[in-house]
Amino acid sequence: MGKLYIVPTPIGNLEDITLRAIRVLKEADLILAEDTRTSGKLLHHLEISTHMQSHHMHNEHKTVDAIVKRMQAGDTIALISDAGTPAISDPGFLLTRACVEHHIEVDCLPGATAFVPALVNSGLPNDKFVFEGFLPVKKGRQTRLLLLAEEPRTIIFYESPHKLVKTLGNFVEYFGADRQVSVSRELTKLYEETIRGTAEEVLKHYTDKPPKGEIVIVVAGKTKQK
Repeated sequence: MGKLYIVPTPIGNLEDITLRAIRVLKEADLILAEDTRTSGKLLHHLEISTHMQSHHMHNEHKTVDAIVKRMQAGDTIALISDAGTPAISDPGFLLTRACVEHHIEVDCLPGATAFVPALVNSGLPNDKFVFEGFLPVKKGRQTRLLLLAEEPRTIIFYESPHKLVKTLGNFVEYFGADRQVSVSRELTKLYEETIRGTAEEVLKHYTDKPPKGEIVIVVAGKTKQK
């Protein structure tokens, strides 16, 4: 029986990969990559020549069975995403579940992920938090926001740059203009920044200065009324 390794890759700074991750990627029989072109640049940088196969949200339902059979035959397979830890708002869950169902060992390595540094950087309470990932684009968005408006724990979101202003506007509307918000952008990269303030203040900042790059939003939970 083979094995599945889930391997985090850097979210920006190429130094943010562990020695163990490099070894696993070199020794694997196959690397499953979200985008082989993107991952090819990283593997070239690390001098890794392991064969890659595309594994993304549009084909994972069709390829899982064949991948499981390879591991049942003894292959060791490593799963990576374009950046960060696979299965966190990226493909990975379906394959992991299939491995568990077929009693194939799964080993998730520790490593880079965007929401942890964003949460710690925020200065907001991090003893208890919820990870929401991306909000629904249309259907169910209002219902989700109304529910989260009552959430007492710190809330973490992922967002694309062209939707950030809309989402911050939603926070002002549903959570209140004074709710504390922290937006971390381009984490680990040259132009990394974190903007903190009320929802209204952060909305104004990004309305005046349209953002670029990968974004994590951290929002304070609802405080109890005295």
